[in-house]
Amino acid sequence: MATRLKERYLKQVAPELRKQFACSSPMAVPKLAKITVNIGLGEATLNPRLMDGAVLELGLIVGQRPVVNKAKKSISNFKLRQGMSIGCSVTLRGERMYEFFDRLVNVALPRVRDFRGLSTRSFDGRGNYTLGIRDQLIFPEIDYAKVEKMKGMNVTIATTARTDAEGLALLKAMGMPFRQ
Repeated sequence: MATRLKERYLKQVAPELRKQFACSSPMAVPKLAKITVNIGLGEATLNPRLMDGAVLELGLIVGQRPVVNKAKKSISNFKLRQGMSIGCSVTLRGERMYEFFDRLVNVALPRVRDFRGLSTRSFDGRGNYTLGIRDQLIFPEIDYAKVEKMKGMNVTIATTARTDAEGLALLKAMGMPFRQ
């Protein structure tokens, strides 16, 4: 069963983008490739219990079990040893990716206080977009009473677009609320 956002992409967005960018093949039309959600916890070096909460909350938000990221090198100034847990991340593809993107755009982002739209300057030059979220409470899956500490997260949306203009057109057509 396809999600409603994937159906919308296939029926409306892809033909519109194909005309706009004069793509000769349907495979040349930009589309979402993957979404990576990452929580970095530098404070986990002092309090390792924070990592358990971050893994649990990220799992609730995306519906997939996160991978715990370990430090590659020891850095004495940060009291960091090689192999210590310092973050967790999830890579979403397929149906879960479309479902998470739908919830991010239509449920979570409108709940951000004083939200005026996303900046169009966060593209990387190859059509991929990254946004930072300051707290995890904008997602309805998180229970406010169980949160020990506010944790921010980075969401990277990787597309098959070749340029930032193609990536921007794709994300706008998919419903991403960009600033005017």
